Parts: sequence; structure tokens; C-alpha cells
Amino acid sequence: MSDLSHHTTDITSHPDVREMQERYARLVGGRQAVALDGLVLLTGTYAAISPWVVHFRVTNPELAVNNLIVGVVLAVIGLGLTLAAERMYRVSWTCAVIGVWTIISPWVVTIGHRPTAGLIWNNVWIGAVACVLGLIATRMAMATERRPLTDK
Repeated sequence: MSDLSHHTTDITSHPDVREMQERYARLVGGRQAVALDGLVLLTGTYAAISPWVVHFRVTNPELAVNNLIVGVVLAVIGLGLTLAAERMYRVSWTCAVIGVWTIISPWVVTIGHRPTAGLIWNNVWIGAVACVLGLIATRMAMATERRPLTDK
């Protein structure tokens, strides 16, 4: 058997170097993206169940329906980011828009009623998290689109 430990080889001349570099870059970027996708999914799930958690589905049914719809949409976006990230990152900015809507929705949806402090804080926190996650996802999408491919 030959001893290969004494041989040094320059890998830059290997024909698959570029593919390996791109695969490594996707792997490193993928860890951050998976965490972000999971947080969007969790935020959407909590937004959907929040009327039952904060107990306002009976007192403010309009806002309960609003939160259910917003939560399902966020969860679907999070799931889409997880399953088809290449296609979905272009629409990740919608998470920020949904976050802004969630923040203002207690005052818009419950015009005839007075929203409680717990209901307001619940939606403000959900909206703030969704908005931040949407901005981060948009930033990541812009960074990956601007990354130049180097030809060697």
C-alpha cells in the first residue's frame, strides 16, 4: 500500500473546485436561512392560534379571524421558504408588510370596539417579529442575488 500522507496536492486545479465552493457557500448560507424560515413558520403559527391563547376570539371575533388569516399566510410563507427557498425569497418582503398590518390591525379591525391592552400588545409583538424577519429575509435575498459568480 502506498503512503499518501507525504504527497501534497494543489486542489485549485481540480475540475470540480468551483462546484464544491458553490455547494459550500449554499451550505453555509443555508443554516441561517433555515433558522429564519423556521422562525417565520413559528410566528405564523402563533399568530393563527393567538386568539385562543390570549382569549379574544369571543370578545373580538373580527380580529380573531384577521389573526387566523394572517397567521396561516405567514405559516405558508415560512413553509414555502423552507421547501422552495430559491423561488420564495423574492416574495419574502411580504412578511414585513404582513407585520406592519398586524401591528395596526387592532385599531383598524376593531373600529367599533375598544381593543384591550393584551390584545394590542399581542399583535404588536407578532407584527414586530414578522416585520423584522421579513426585512432580514429580504436582505438575505438581495445579498444572494447580488453575489457575483467568479469564473476560473
